[in-house]
Amino acid sequence: MPRYYTEEHEWIDIDGDVATVGITDFAQGQLGDIVFVEVPDTGVELTQGGDAAVVESVKAASDVFAPADGVVTEGNGQLEEDPALVNSDPEGEGWFFRMTLADKGQLDGLMNAAEYKTFCDSL
Repeated sequence: MPRYYTEEHEWIDIDGDVATVGITDFAQGQLGDIVFVEVPDTGVELTQGGDAAVVESVKAASDVFAPADGVVTEGNGQLEEDPALVNSDPEGEGWFFRMTLADKGQLDGLMNAAEYKTFCDSL
């Protein structure tokens, strides 16, 4: 399953036309202890770079952006009850939402794991 990264520190896993989206370990490390997550509702149409979700920590609130155009098929309801999942497993069980992709070509503008590591090392 290919995984891509954005400069805003979201990751996106691709399985056919379905994508799972969350924030990276780097992002959750910068935010600190996550205390609240608001995921998008099923059926919401997302635009690449547009607001998709909200994450709040003891330090700050931050928007989570859509890494590509698509329609939300599922929000991770576990995060509403246990937002700390984002701290313990940000790139696994702490995913934010799933979506169907409208244009897979948009993935070409995202980073792979090696490029993302280089990007983070430069910050």
